[in-house]
Amino acid sequence: MRWRDVKQKRVAPARKESEKPHYPYASLRSRFKAFITDTFLISMPIFYIVIYLVMGSREGFAQNMLLGWAYILFPLCCIIVTFYFVSGQTPGLKAYDLKLIDVQTGEKPGFLLGVLRFLYFNVLLFTLVGLVIPLFRKDRRGLHDLLSGTAVIETDVPTQ
Repeated sequence: MRWRDVKQKRVAPARKESEKPHYPYASLRSRFKAFITDTFLISMPIFYIVIYLVMGSREGFAQNMLLGWAYILFPLCCIIVTFYFVSGQTPGLKAYDLKLIDVQTGEKPGFLLGVLRFLYFNVLLFTLVGLVIPLFRKDRRGLHDLLSGTAVIETDVPTQ
């Protein structure tokens, strides 16, 4: 293929193999709404069970806070990662037509990626970096998405 032919549009330029596919990334608003939905559907029942049934009371939870948070985060991790692994959607993501994918394959993430994303998300949830980075990125991926190699996409938009 000669450059002259490409420039005069007689031959289409060769497409690079390294071009990344374009995904319809989810908006921050819909991701936030899905997070709030998951908080009330999944996290709140676990909080109630751990604080009042397992630990006995708020005072019992306050006395053994590290153990209490371990009792909360372990089942929460198991449930969330199971949703990621089985369908790529938590109830909140499904309610807003969103899906979690592995950026490399475009498929739902594997078990290890789900665990990594959950851990990164919970650590970065309490930092300003975790909240600010998606505001400045075109693809709206958070630091936890970048570190784990995942992305939240819209499922009702046809991909190109």
